Amino acid sequence: MTRDKWALTALHLLLVWAAMTAAVPALGAGLFVSAWAGGAAGMVPAFAIGAPLTVGLLALTGTPAQTVVPLCTTVRRRFGWAVLVFALGTLGPLAGLAAYDAGVDLGSANTRVALTGASYAVAAAFFVPNRWVRLGAVAALAAAVAYGSFLGPAHAQQRRQAAAVARYREHPELLYLGAAPPGMQVSRAEVGPAYFSVSYRPVHPDVLAYADLNLRPLSTPGPQCPDLPEEETTCTVDEHGELRMIHDLPGGTRNITLIRRHQNAEAEVSSQTLDERALRDLLGSLHPLSDTDLRTLMRDKRITHVL
Repeated sequence: MTRDKWALTALHLLLVWAAMTAAVPALGAGLFVSAWAGGAAGMVPAFAIGAPLTVGLLALTGTPAQTVVPLCTTVRRRFGWAVLVFALGTLGPLAGLAAYDAGVDLGSANTRVALTGASYAVAAAFFVPNRWVRLGAVAALAAAVAYGSFLGPAHAQQRRQAAAVARYREHPELLYLGAAPPGMQVSRAEVGPAYFSVSYRPVHPDVLAYADLNLRPLSTPGPQCPDLPEEETTCTVDEHGELRMIHDLPGGTRNITLIRRHQNAEAEVSSQTLDERALRDLLGSLHPLSDTDLRTLMRDKRITHVL
C-alpha cells in the first residue's frame, strides 16, 4: 500500500468514526424517547426511519475510499458495505451497554460517545484489503473483548468491594472483634449507625451455646445498674466501671451480662450458656476488626450493614 493509500485509508476510517459518533447516539436517544413514550411498539417507526438514515450517512463516508475498499467502488456496493458495517459495528454499542450496566468503567460521557463510533471504524477496517489494517482491527477488537469481559468486570468488583468496606468502616471506633470461645465461631455480624454486634454460635449445630457481643458509643456517666432491678437479678459495678449483671432463670440457668469500656467504645457481652470466665476471656480478646476479618465475613455473607 502506497503512502497516499495509507493516508486515504486513515481518512476513511476517521470519517466512519466521526459520522457514527454523531449519528448512533442520536439514533439511540431517538429509540429511547420512542420507547419511553410508546413502549416497544413505539421503537419500530423510530428505527425504521433512523436506521436507513444512519446507513445512508455511513455510505457517504465510503465515497472517498473507492480506491482502497473494493466494496465502495459503486453506489450499490457502498450501500451493501454500509449495511454490513452498521450491523457489525452496532454489536460494539450493545456490548458496551451490557458492560456499563454490569458496572464496567467506560470513562466519562464524552469517552463513551467516542467509543461508540470506534466500533464502526473497527468494523470498517476489516473491509480494507490490507493485512496490517486488519491486524490492527483484530488487536483493537481483542483489547475491547479482554477489557469488557475480564479486566473491566474485575476492576468493577474491586470498586464495589472497596465501597462496601468503606461503608462498613464508617465507625471504626466500634469495630472490635473478640476471639470466638472454644468450639464456637462468628455466626453473624451487624454494623449499624451507632453499634456493632457479633453473634457467636457453636461450630457443630447440635451443640447448644451462644454468646452475643455488642459495641456502642460510650455512655455518660458509664454503665450503671438499674434503680429497680428485676427479681432474681444481681448487679454490681466495680471500681473500674465494669458492670456485672446476673439474672437467675428457671431451671438453674443464668443470663450473664458484662459491660466495660474498651478504647472509645462500650463493650457488652452476654450469654446464658457460657460462664463468667469465658465471657471475660472474650472481652479480654477484643481487637480491631482487620481487613482480612472483614473481607472473610463479607465473602461468607455473615455481615450486614443496617442504615
